[in-house]
Amino acid sequence: MKITDFDVYQALLKEKSGLVVTQDKSYLLESRLNPVAKKWEYPSIEAMTIALQGVPDKQMVVDIVEAMTTNETSFFRDLHPFETFENIALPRLLEERVYNRKMRIWCAAASSGQEPYSLAMLLKEQKAKFSGWNLEILATDISHEILDQARKGIYSQFEVQRGLPIKMLMDYFDQQDDNKWQLKQEIRDMIKYDYFNLLDSMSALGQFDMIFCRNVLIYFDEADKRQILDRMATQLTPDGFLFLGGAETVIGITDSFQPMPGIRGLYVKKDSPHLSVAA
Repeated sequence: MKITDFDVYQALLKEKSGLVVTQDKSYLLESRLNPVAKKWEYPSIEAMTIALQGVPDKQMVVDIVEAMTTNETSFFRDLHPFETFENIALPRLLEERVYNRKMRIWCAAASSGQEPYSLAMLLKEQKAKFSGWNLEILATDISHEILDQARKGIYSQFEVQRGLPIKMLMDYFDQQDDNKWQLKQEIRDMIKYDYFNLLDSMSALGQFDMIFCRNVLIYFDEADKRQILDRMATQLTPDGFLFLGGAETVIGITDSFQPMPGIRGLYVKKDSPHLSVAA
């Protein structure tokens, strides 16, 4: 890809999604944008670049952004965060929410849905403890196409074999054919999917007891990371938990969160009561 073309797409993605694409990722940009150019009947990415510099079709811009912001995911990806959710965060909030019996979880950049569905299955496994509770999982993404896919809850044999315990496959999925499995309606009904751009104001989303924002902040520059984390701190309850990816941290970026001592990938607000308990 020519440097002049790369610069156009780099600027577009930064403006529309906050995604920072460096020159060493030009091969990824090219591989993901070739199908978009083909869809819009351009003979090459270079020809699509020329169209972008005029008055481009708004849907074409959406397609370009979605092609670059759809990230790989899998059920129970990296496992450790889900063990932390089940064994540390969930028991604490179960105890602290015993009177109002409400809990809200936000999965930001949820992609094709494996993360929120993994959480939903873990909650369903503990359904006796949640009798009478009002539980909500909000899953958001910047891609309308991937959200439509997530809502259907249909996954290939390859996708369900990646990290999903066989017992959960048997308990919570219906086999569609030799290569397709669909989550049961009771699990799909536990998730509310909605479009959301992490660069936008989060105030309308309301308060959350847990926020999962894993493996997405690595694509933002430091200024955008700080703004996103600070806004998330405002939306998180005082005793809530933030889950980040293994390669992500708040250290040196914001003072709104502190790492939970001894627990990789788990963060709390700087005045969280959990910090005094850990100490």
